[in-house]
Amino acid sequence: MTKSLRIAAVDLNGQLRGKRVSTDMAAKQMRMPLSVLNIDIFGADIEASPLVFKTGDQDGIMETVGREPIPLPWVAGEAFLDLRVMHNEDGTPFRGDPRIALTNVLDCFLDKGWQVIAACELEFFLLEDGGNLAPPINPKTGRRLSSTEILSMRELDGFDAFFNDVTEGARAMGLGDLTITGEAGIGQFEVTMAHGPALHIADNVIFLKELIKGTARNHGMAATFMAKPFAAESGNGLHTHFSVLNVVGENIFCNETLLKSAVAGCLQAFEASTLFFAPYANSFERFVAGAHAPTSATWGYENRTVAVRIPSGPKAATRIEHRVAGGDANPYLMFASIFGAALEGIEVNAKPPTPTIGNAYTQPVAMPGLLPDLTAAIKGLGNPLLTKFMPAMILKNLAATKTQERNLFKKMSDHEVLLALVDTA
Repeated sequence: MTKSLRIAAVDLNGQLRGKRVSTDMAAKQMRMPLSVLNIDIFGADIEASPLVFKTGDQDGIMETVGREPIPLPWVAGEAFLDLRVMHNEDGTPFRGDPRIALTNVLDCFLDKGWQVIAACELEFFLLEDGGNLAPPINPKTGRRLSSTEILSMRELDGFDAFFNDVTEGARAMGLGDLTITGEAGIGQFEVTMAHGPALHIADNVIFLKELIKGTARNHGMAATFMAKPFAAESGNGLHTHFSVLNVVGENIFCNETLLKSAVAGCLQAFEASTLFFAPYANSFERFVAGAHAPTSATWGYENRTVAVRIPSGPKAATRIEHRVAGGDANPYLMFASIFGAALEGIEVNAKPPTPTIGNAYTQPVAMPGLLPDLTAAIKGLGNPLLTKFMPAMILKNLAATKTQERNLFKKMSDHEVLLALVDTA
C-alpha cells in the first residue's frame, strides 16, 4: 500500500499549503516560500506583496510544531499530515504565520502562569456534490432533504454511514470524541469538539474541517463551512468556548472580576476584530437579526442572542462562549483576536456594560458592533487596539489578501462566488 506524507503550514485563509512526499522524507528539512502563507483564496500571489518580488520570493524553513504525523483516513493508501510553521532563514519565527500569531498571544498568558483551555462548535452544510448548491439526498430514503430537522435523530440516522466515518476518522486523528447534532438549516449539522489546550484545539479545527470535507466527497457529497451558503437558511457559525487555568489548575473565571474584565476586553475589540470573524463578503450575510447569529456587542448569562455568552453550569467550569465567528474563519487568527482581547481587558481592569437579559436583537446597545461589510472590516485592521496582540505583518498581509479577494469576487457572478467558497471555506 502506498504511504505518503503531507508537510504543510496554514495560510491566512486557514488553508493547508505544502508538499506531498514519501514518508521516509519526514526528517528532511523542508522549505517553502514565505509568500505562500500570504496568498488569496484561489492560491494566487498577492499583487505587490513585499514577500514576492521585492524580496526575491525568499524561502522559509518549515519547522515542526511538535505533533506526531496525523493520519488522513479519507485519503487513498496510508497518508499522514505533518503540520509545520514557517521560520525565517535565521531561525526566527515568521511573523506572517497565523499559528505563530496565536502562539504569541498564548505565551502572554503563560507569562502570568495561565493556560487557555478551549473548545469549538462547528456548523456545516452537506450538499449534493457537483456544484448545484442543493441539499443532499438522504442515503436511506433516496429523497432530497427539503425541510428543517433541528436535533432530528432520524435525519442523523439517514447519514449514519457518513457520520460513522467522521467519528472513527476523528478518533484515528487524535481529535477525540465528537458530538453531532442536526441544526436549523436544511442539511445543516453541528460538530462539538472535546476541550483542550487552545493551540491544540485550533489545530484540531483545521484537521476536523479537512476530515469532514474529505469524508463527504468519499460519500458522494460536498461539505461546506462557508458562512451563508443559502440566503433563506441559517448560516454556519464557529463558536468558541474558553476558560483560563492558573498554575494550580484553578479556573480564574471563577473570579467574577476577572471574568467580567475578559468579557469587556472581548467587547471592546469587537468592532476592530470584525475581519477575524467574517473574512469574506459572504460572511456578513450571516449576521441577520433573529437568525441564530449575534449582531451586536452584547453579553449575558445563559443567553444565546448575545455575542458573548456565559453558559450555566458548575462554578468551577465557568467559561466564556464567543458566538460571533462564522465557519469560514481561520481558527488561529480568530483565537488570537479573542484571547488577546480578553487578556487586554483583564490587564486594564476593563468593565463591561450591563449584561443583556432577554432578546438582544431588539434592545439598544452600549458599544460599537461589527463593522457592516468587508471593505469596512479591512479598514478596521488599522485600529491601534489590534496591535496590542496581533503582529503588524499579519494585519498588513491580511488587509492586502482580503482587498485582492474582494476585487476578484466583484468580477464574478454570485453563483461563481458561492461555488468558490463552498470548496475552500
